[in-house]
Amino acid sequence: MRSIIKVVFLSVVTMCLFLPSALADNSVTRIDGKNRYVVAVNAAKKSWKTSSTVVLVGKEAYADALSAVPYAYQKNAPVLFTNSSSLSTDTKKGLQDLKTKNVVILGGTKSVSSKVTTQLKAMGISVKRISGKNRYDLAANIAKQMNSSSTAVVANGFAYADAVAIAPYAAKQGYPILLTNDKGLRSETSAVIKSRGVKKTIVIGGESSVNKSTYDKLPSPGRIGGANRYEVAANIVTKYNMSTSNTYISNGFAYADAASGASIAAKQGKAFIFTNEKTLPKATRKIIGSKKITSFSVLGGTSTVTNTVTSQLKNPVVGKTVFIDPGHGNQDSGATGYGLLEKNVNLDVAKRLNTKLTSAGALPVMSRTSDTFDSLQTRVSKGASAKADIFISVHANANDNSSANGTETYYDKTYEATNSLKLAQNIQPKMVSALGTRDRGVKTAGFYVIKYSKMPSVLLETGFVTSPVDSNILKSATYKDRLAAGISSGVSGYFR
Repeated sequence: MRSIIKVVFLSVVTMCLFLPSALADNSVTRIDGKNRYVVAVNAAKKSWKTSSTVVLVGKEAYADALSAVPYAYQKNAPVLFTNSSSLSTDTKKGLQDLKTKNVVILGGTKSVSSKVTTQLKAMGISVKRISGKNRYDLAANIAKQMNSSSTAVVANGFAYADAVAIAPYAAKQGYPILLTNDKGLRSETSAVIKSRGVKKTIVIGGESSVNKSTYDKLPSPGRIGGANRYEVAANIVTKYNMSTSNTYISNGFAYADAASGASIAAKQGKAFIFTNEKTLPKATRKIIGSKKITSFSVLGGTSTVTNTVTSQLKNPVVGKTVFIDPGHGNQDSGATGYGLLEKNVNLDVAKRLNTKLTSAGALPVMSRTSDTFDSLQTRVSKGASAKADIFISVHANANDNSSANGTETYYDKTYEATNSLKLAQNIQPKMVSALGTRDRGVKTAGFYVIKYSKMPSVLLETGFVTSPVDSNILKSATYKDRLAAGISSGVSGYFR
């Protein structure tokens, strides 16, 4: 984009660089331990200094844990785990630390052996067991031990993530979690629904988990589904407007950590969501962004939730939708010089920025990902449709005088002037530092895409393709990668 055209709209703003008022990352606390027993004990200690009653589940018996949390909540008890053959040493110590007097074992002797019962009694602990001939019967028997409720939750007994995701809400409401499978309504579940006088059911999971035939047989059913376990958990938080002042998060495939997290989330009345081991899933990022979550408690060690995930959670850009608009495209090559076409430089930088922001935990959206062309109006419309938090237009500069060089950032005062200025002031020094170019400063100009975008918006001029110095920088993959990293860092700084 040629600076001689831009000058029509240009007014230089003399200013010092903006210093954010709160240089703070999101709050992330990890609740971990050397194994699932210790994680569960450490989680319990976050909400209970002492607990006269504890609910105990076998470490491999995930089905037994599915209905545990609402029952445990009514008993004001945490959920702990043990080895099936003997009481785990770490769990024994946890029971002693919590000064536990009563243990309720969920599951039969294959899940938690009679030897464990003997060991508990030797500690002076009273033991009760709730069992069943299968997971469906166990869930029904647990429901029979709970206070009466006209509403029940129904989930697939083999899709543990669905049951765990709803557990904090179900617990707070006093709803039992009943189980079925993908083939039809189980007789055990149907019987307890009838005997307990259930008038309404909340079905968790899509039709692949609880099919339509089963759904239609349930009293006054309503479904909360999703494309995957992450989306189901996020949809539950949205549906019930759960408190996100401190949100619990665990690996959606680590059932023991998830059950431990759901237990304390229920106790504290907080939301509970899932991640995978290596990166935050899209659905999880979306709920973080939409609910503006800034405080997290992570269940499990780095083998189940890596430091990459906690770094994403800490980054204030997590869950933010960033619209990236590579200027020009297709028949509109933009500025040219020293073998460079501006449209190609813009797209290359934008793609690299997209990668950096994705790695940081953001939800970037690009106006184009190939050599296509959109009108200025379409670019603005796309940004609005994406419900973007910020709009970044990426350009390269040009001038008839080849000595013109450097990097500059523009904003407009029509909409979100203060925040657009803040965004520009965070990005500009990062670009200059990354490229080592002349700092041409932050300026105002009425360019269409930043004038008519209603969210905080900036237009970046990364360097001059007509400059022998800048053009060499813009040809370098290394420098373009540094540039993208700098812009991403500036975006994170803006959200702090």
